[in-house]
Amino acid sequence: MAVITFTSDFGYADQYVAAVKAKILSQDLQATIVDVSHAIGPYNIAQAEYVLGSVFDEFPEGTVHLVAVDTYGSKDGKFHAARYKGHYFLLADNGLLSLLTDEEPEMVVEIKTDNPLMPSPVKDLLAPAAVFLAKGGNLEVLGDRTYNFRQLLNRQLRLGDHSISGHVIHVDRYGNLITNITRDSIDTIAHGRTFTIHFARETVGRIRPNYAQVNDGESCCIYNSQGRLCIGINKGRAADLLHLGFDSQVDVRFYPGS
Repeated sequence: MAVITFTSDFGYADQYVAAVKAKILSQDLQATIVDVSHAIGPYNIAQAEYVLGSVFDEFPEGTVHLVAVDTYGSKDGKFHAARYKGHYFLLADNGLLSLLTDEEPEMVVEIKTDNPLMPSPVKDLLAPAAVFLAKGGNLEVLGDRTYNFRQLLNRQLRLGDHSISGHVIHVDRYGNLITNITRDSIDTIAHGRTFTIHFARETVGRIRPNYAQVNDGESCCIYNSQGRLCIGINKGRAADLLHLGFDSQVDVRFYPGS
């Protein structure tokens, strides 16, 4: 049986996470459920895209990813099951699927239900579908194939000959700021040139291996394990101290010579 991951904006104070897991286990006691996060901000599909998008392909192919974020984001009650890069995704038709996929999914089906306005669709519709897929079930049994699902666009970098403009896409629990600027994009524009990174009123002239390479309270930049440029403060919360957050602008400027 394949692994089932579970990502939600349910939080940890209520019974919602336990109710979904109970439904899965009532269908199959052998189910392996891995919690990705239940601390996604309410209805925050951008945060869900970053968190799940950063880790889903580290799971084995065939893994089923149950996503309960902005569950009622589709007024007509549509829920989709999709296959992408050998993984399965179960989620509402709220645009999140388009953010998670860099290219067209191999298949998307609209999950059949007799009650599209059911009060607990994650527990009563998506959880049984997750078990079905994890046990090797055929995606097309869950519903009819569709090419009509809500599309949203990720913010794109602005690339110039001498600059890159990006923005913060996530703030982690340590207050570190993760941007959409990547190591590859910097290397592509740099061509061996020196560069500086600009955010708030700060300028950083080099990228460190980790945050501990600077003095306590000093800001620095690193690449995380996904190759994204991150801004942090050693032993401090960059988001709070720099007054930056989601969508804040970050610029990289390149200079002639080496």
